[in-house]
Amino acid sequence: MISNEFIITSLIVVLIPGTGVIYTISIGLFQGWKASIYAAIGCTTGIIPHLLATILGLATILYVSAVAFQIVKFIGVAYLLYLAWSMWQNTGTLKLDEKENRSNAWSIITKGFLINILNPKLSLFFLAFLPQFVPLQTQTSTLDMLILSSVFMGMTLFIFIIYGLFANGMRVYIINSPKIMKKIQQTFAIIFAILGVKLAMAER
Repeated sequence: MISNEFIITSLIVVLIPGTGVIYTISIGLFQGWKASIYAAIGCTTGIIPHLLATILGLATILYVSAVAFQIVKFIGVAYLLYLAWSMWQNTGTLKLDEKENRSNAWSIITKGFLINILNPKLSLFFLAFLPQFVPLQTQTSTLDMLILSSVFMGMTLFIFIIYGLFANGMRVYIINSPKIMKKIQQTFAIIFAILGVKLAMAER
């Protein structure tokens, strides 16, 4: 039932750098490989509500209701800009700090979760994406979409962990240079701000 087209398309979608990828990489760089796995878990769980909304038909509410879409969108924008500000000020959790490396894993997971759940474009994407790969004559469309969703989530988690581990591997090259760390952190802050502005300008 799971076609090669679905696997290839999903792989391309997951590999394209977005807010979740940027967050996971930044965590891998500044907090280590364990933290990057927590980030990957958070970002992956953040797409669960969007997938469920698509399966249950709730995504159509965001499509039909301009008000609902705008509310979710601007909460997401505000959160991305908050992350950007935290990184730029060097007061957020996205920094190289040994105490932070031992901090609450739930904080990292929650941030990743919020990054994805507050992006209404994901619900609309899955609304357009998943049904394309459900057989026309199927009698179990809900089950089929659940299976496809599970595969997509598994691929997301795997790829994000790879991104995080790669970032952690690069960590040794910046750990002894506070100046480079600061520049990289400011770069991530700018990227989050740009992604926030991009989301703010997004149309349904």
